[in-house]
Parts: sequence; structure tokens; C-alpha cells
Amino acid sequence: MTADQWIAFIAGIAGGALRVGTPFLFVSLGECLTEKSGRINLGLEGVLVLSAMTAFGGAYLSGSPWLGVLAGSLAGGLLAALHGALCSLKRVNDVATGIALMLLGTGLAFYWGKPLIQPQAPQIPALELGLWSDSSAVRSALQVNWLLPVGLALALAMAWAFKRTRYGLLVRLAGDSAQAARALGYPVLSIRMLATTLGGMVAGLGGASLTLFYPGSWNEGISSGQGLIAVALVIFARWSPLRCVMAAALFGGAGAIGPALQSAGIGWGYHLFNTVPYVLTLLILVLTCKPGSVAQGSPGELSSVNR
Repeated sequence: MTADQWIAFIAGIAGGALRVGTPFLFVSLGECLTEKSGRINLGLEGVLVLSAMTAFGGAYLSGSPWLGVLAGSLAGGLLAALHGALCSLKRVNDVATGIALMLLGTGLAFYWGKPLIQPQAPQIPALELGLWSDSSAVRSALQVNWLLPVGLALALAMAWAFKRTRYGLLVRLAGDSAQAARALGYPVLSIRMLATTLGGMVAGLGGASLTLFYPGSWNEGISSGQGLIAVALVIFARWSPLRCVMAAALFGGAGAIGPALQSAGIGWGYHLFNTVPYVLTLLILVLTCKPGSVAQGSPGELSSVNR
């Protein structure tokens, strides 16, 4: 490759880490909050798809992308709240319920979203990071989502809250030892319900980012499994909001390899490189999850089935 092609390729990877990684960031932060309270939500794929459709529909009907973002966040919170309510019942398994909610969320999104496949909704304004370059390819690659700074600020706020605030410590206590939390008089189910709902609202911002910025349209294959990948991403990040930022950037950069090669004028292997995030997910799970051992940083109640 020539020097210009190398610059376009590197800019494409860097832009992808920021642009493609934004939905990963919000979904992983939402799952991190949920799992910190001792509950796992495998239904985040359904949350992501439903919030993406709702955000697109809200922006299309209202004419405002920010009202669409709000609608997507609320839709994600509602579906997550349903998951939290079901998991509060006795002898209800988090994993099985999450799979059922994933199917419900995607089914509702596909049904209600059929009229939205063709229309175009107003998009979230781009944050230009490539104005320093004379290359149009570099400027295009470094156009990122205005929701990205919100996600970074949210990660910092969550990390601070888990360590420095009473509410954050309560979430961690409910996730590490429900018995100890109950002995101190705290309502564990209410804490988990609130954490699950807020986690769904945060993940809903990732869905809004998909349809209102990149790729910026609604279709039934919009998420490509990002909600499920985010669960592995949280494990890789060891349940740390700040490490979720780095993990999201890693996955975003991996997902941008194919488009970056195209922007550099190389079309060979485009579809092959689109599999990199999924291969990376499997590799991370193999390297970080050992049978018979508990991952460092894992909330103690995640393996509990009965509530």
C-alpha cells in the first residue's frame, strides 16, 4: 500500500474503534451495571434491536434525532424492566428468561419495524475529529457519534459511583452477597430491578446509535449480535466500566478492519474480515474463562439461580 493508503487504513481503524465501538460501549456498560447487582441479562440483544427500531421510529415521526434517542432508551429500559420483574419471581432462571426476552424484543422490533425499512430518519449530528487532515477519506473515517462523549462520561460516572457512593456500594453488595444485603435490611430485589432497568436504558442508547448514526438506517439485521457479544465483553473487562471503554474500542476497531481496507482501496477479504469480532469473542472467552474457577472481579451472586 502507498503512504496515503496506509493513512486511510489507520484512520479507518481508529475511526471504527470510536464509531463502531459506540454501541458496544453502551451495551457493555448497561450489562456491567446489571451484572454488578447480581443479575445477568442475555436479553440485551433484544433490548438493542428493539431500542434501535424505536429510536429510528421516534426520530422519523418526531423529526428530532434526540427525541428518537430518548425513545430508544425508554424502550430498552421497559424491556429490561420486564426481564427484572420476571427474574424477581421464585425459581425463575436469569439465563432462560434473558433468551426468551431476546426473542421477544427482536420479534416485536421486526414486526413493528417493517414500515420503517424504507424511510429515512433525521440523524444525530457528527462530531468531526478529522478536520486536521486534507484527505477526504480520513475526514470521513473520523466522523464519530455525539453520543460517544456521553458514553465516556457515563463510564467515568459509573466507575466513580461504584467506589464512592452509597448507591453504587449497595449495587455491589447486592451482587456480591444477597444474604448480607438482606441481613442489613436492604431490598435486594428492588436494587436488582432498578439496576436492570437502568442497564436497559443505557443499552438502549447503543441501539439509538446504530440506527441514528452508523449505519444510520433500520433493518432487521442491524445489530449483528452485538448485544450477545457485549456479555462476553463485560467478562473480558472484568466488570469494570473503565475497562469496558477499552474493550469496546478493541471490538470496534476489529469490526472496522473490513471497511478500513475498502477505504484504502483493497477489496480482497472484505467479508472474511467482518468475522473478526466474532472470532475475537470466542478467543477471549477461551482465554479468560477457565472451568472450575471464578473470573476475577465477578459478582458473587451471578451463579445463583433462585432469588
